[in-house]
Amino acid sequence: MNGTPFDLVPEPGNSQPIRMGRSRYAELSRAELAVLVPELLLMGQLIDRSGMAWCIAAFGREEMLQVAIEEWAAASPIYTRRMQQALGYAPDVPGTGDVVTIFKGLQLDIGAPPQFMDFRYTVHDPWHGEFRLDHCGALVDVEPMGEDYVRGMCHDIEDPTFDATAIATNPHAQVRPIHRPPRVPADRHPHCAWTVTIDPSHPEPEPVPALAVNARSRAATLTLAPIDPADEGLGDYAGPLLSDVDFTAFSHSALVRIADEVCLQMHLLDRAFALAVAERVETEAELVTLRRKQLIGIAGIGAERLARALDLPRDPAGALRGIWLHPLLNPAAYVSAAASRGEITVVPGPADEDAAWISLCGPSWPEALRAIAGAVDPHLDVRVAEAPHAGWSVEVVAGESRPEAEEVAVTRFSTGASFAFEPRRSIPITPL
Repeated sequence: MNGTPFDLVPEPGNSQPIRMGRSRYAELSRAELAVLVPELLLMGQLIDRSGMAWCIAAFGREEMLQVAIEEWAAASPIYTRRMQQALGYAPDVPGTGDVVTIFKGLQLDIGAPPQFMDFRYTVHDPWHGEFRLDHCGALVDVEPMGEDYVRGMCHDIEDPTFDATAIATNPHAQVRPIHRPPRVPADRHPHCAWTVTIDPSHPEPEPVPALAVNARSRAATLTLAPIDPADEGLGDYAGPLLSDVDFTAFSHSALVRIADEVCLQMHLLDRAFALAVAERVETEAELVTLRRKQLIGIAGIGAERLARALDLPRDPAGALRGIWLHPLLNPAAYVSAAASRGEITVVPGPADEDAAWISLCGPSWPEALRAIAGAVDPHLDVRVAEAPHAGWSVEVVAGESRPEAEEVAVTRFSTGASFAFEPRRSIPITPL
């Protein structure tokens, strides 16, 4: 299915094939997409809030830090280059990008969702820049856990992973702290500040081994539909660096592509998470258990935010739409699914080849789908059944009110669960 526009699969009970593969986000309006994209970026950042708590329980704090380092370092270089290519701001010669290219990438990175991770940028010249975080939602989440956890995130994790993201643009880029937490005094603002310097004398860092493995995945190599240059609105980010990306300025076609790319960022991060966890467990069953806990948490909190942002009806139709639009089932070129007669049918596709989230779901384990339905309304549940072509179908049904899953409650610990975006002016940034 990689590179093909449609996958033809017979609809259950019908010998006629139905078309799958066109982005599911294409059915949303341009205004809805402008709301959806920052939600998806924030949802991607919350993947770690749903996964790392269980890694601490399984492996301890030090090994959790290593999982986080390997996870981001094996995913961000891949998806950073994908977004550069998709939105037309990739360097003409790979590996020669400047600080503006790096900063644009951060603005479209699930590791730095807008406002929740409030990056402010300064450009001195193409090879020197700075950024500060006026608000770091991840820090606010971690500070109550104590200084060891703050140092783990802001020192142990950030040092290698900031560089791993930057080298996707230029292998001679280095990101170094001006100041960073633990905060002294306790209310210090900005939360942290960093320099970005590109210098040919800087040695190229050694990538983590899992990066090469992840780069061979279907998610990394997936072909998505190009942005239509004739569509009304911006079709790229080739212009100046903006203080805040105005998603309403992008065309419908561009927003669809951005949304699909952000979902692929999540799948690449999850795949890197799985690779890192697999190195630390003794059995496949342990790996599946940890991955499913992570998935339930992000399924529920993500669906809750999507339902609120898109004003989904709090009924079975609204919950089914929540499943349809959730990153669990997106992008359509990656996860093979079709909707008809009040149900969604999923069949094997590229995501299953990657053992992605959708491969964890089905009649024998419907819990992530239940978390999505319950996030739309606690009285909603799902019925999952086997379907032709080695697939399965899900429908949403009304029932008794169910308590929130423990995994969702753990993810709700993050302030990102209730974070509200605010309107921002988008101002071009010019070198000082």
